[in-house]
Amino acid sequence: MYDETQLKIIDATMTLIIDKGYSGATTKEIAKLAGVNESTIFRRFEGKKEIVIAAMDLPQWNPGLSESDFTYQGDLEEDLTFFSEIYMRKVTPQMVKVSIGLRSAELQGAALPGIMKVPMVFKNVLINYFTQMIADGKMCGCNVESISLQFLAMNFGFVFLDASFGNKLIGVSKAEYIRNSIQVFVSGIRNK
Repeated sequence: MYDETQLKIIDATMTLIIDKGYSGATTKEIAKLAGVNESTIFRRFEGKKEIVIAAMDLPQWNPGLSESDFTYQGDLEEDLTFFSEIYMRKVTPQMVKVSIGLRSAELQGAALPGIMKVPMVFKNVLINYFTQMIADGKMCGCNVESISLQFLAMNFGFVFLDASFGNKLIGVSKAEYIRNSIQVFVSGIRNK
């Protein structure tokens, strides 16, 4: 798909975007980090925006979350624990930093479809799951859109805080966070 030089340019671009944001990552710095001449960037890509769009196709810069990643057995606690584990395995602190770094008016939404795919996939999985659990009588009737967003925010919030502050703020392991938050969450939605 991409040759070695293009991959070096993509990796250098995304590394700089994580550190400096889209606007702060200059083509001069990208070239230096990639070990190429600045003119090589423009021979391989039209510009920085096209590099970012190319990066969205690569697994190291896009979590590749899909609905098929989420299977379930019908047990709220087990299923939601599994969902959180999958989400947090794929949506790493690096992915969050990429997402933050790509929020720029200069991109004019070019990267938005790639960024939005992950939360949309997770939200759709959750809506379908919670709808089924209500139909099966395993959880109380509630607004599935709202409860799905709450669950998504609970998971994204941990990854975001981990990416932003790490152990300076977070005093529990990811596994402990998942276990405790799922227990509290499920106790609030389980059909009594």
